[in-house]
Amino acid sequence: MPAGGIAGGAEDVAEKVRILRENIEKVFIGKPAVVTKVLVALFAGGHILIEDVPGVGKTTLARALARSLDLSFSRVQFTPDLLPSDLLGVSVYNQGTGEFEFKKGPVFASVVLADEINRTTPRTQSALLEAMSEAQVSVDGKTFRLGPPFMVLATQNPFEFEGTYPLPESQLDRFLMKISVGYPSRDHELEVLSSQRTAHPIDSTVAVMSDVDIQAIQQRVKEVRLEESLAGYILSLVTETRRSKSLTIGASPRGSLFLYRAAQALALVEGRDYVVPDDIKRLAVTVLAHRIIGKGFAYEGGQDERERIVRGILETVEVPV
Repeated sequence: MPAGGIAGGAEDVAEKVRILRENIEKVFIGKPAVVTKVLVALFAGGHILIEDVPGVGKTTLARALARSLDLSFSRVQFTPDLLPSDLLGVSVYNQGTGEFEFKKGPVFASVVLADEINRTTPRTQSALLEAMSEAQVSVDGKTFRLGPPFMVLATQNPFEFEGTYPLPESQLDRFLMKISVGYPSRDHELEVLSSQRTAHPIDSTVAVMSDVDIQAIQQRVKEVRLEESLAGYILSLVTETRRSKSLTIGASPRGSLFLYRAAQALALVEGRDYVVPDDIKRLAVTVLAHRIIGKGFAYEGGQDERERIVRGILETVEVPV
């Protein structure tokens, strides 16, 4: 039997993922592409930054994901007075034992929603760095493991800048993807209203996958075949971001690795044990755009302009046959 106890091939994994996706979409309505990207990030072992206006369902998405996977969930409201210890935990003296005991903070959950992450200070933001990169926390000279699985979904409002602390490039680079949700269509918003007439559908959400299943799928992702020519295609895309005259800084080597792993995860989600060029093309913008820094108009245009630059690179770089 394959790793983690999941029998069958890529089609069987895709069927499990389909059931998981449908379970989430009963609560998070009308955004299948967003759900797919979140699942790709989860199975690739990455984290997601969601930049969007309040009230479009970011918290609902995170809670539905955690409930569908029977995982622990914590939501941290990031504010200017939030301290690293509020996030990681603190050592407390136990008079009974005469020793200090570590009381774990909210980061010790499998799914962590870091709400409005750009409203807290760089000191607290940086407390997430080791957790996101190494899946561990170091406090008072001791190291504590997080997960597996462990996933951070961070949010920020793109239109409110007063009292905010923009994420440094080092932290942005640790997010596998940066996505937006967007407003629902009229029909889907009507469906949302109807679904919450008497109770929130999240209350009746049941688990359809376990943490053991998730770890097994994450291992399967690493086994998905990605031909050398497609690895070269990824490197060509990333190299062009470094050569672009519109950019001051191109994508990092971590960006190459994350695009590689995300393409593997998308292929498995789609029921294949091999990557095709379209997998890379579908993910390139969401994986690479937040890792680059523009100059001049490209800098002033923000995320939209960076995404436009990556799309332009996709159009110019030859796709392997």
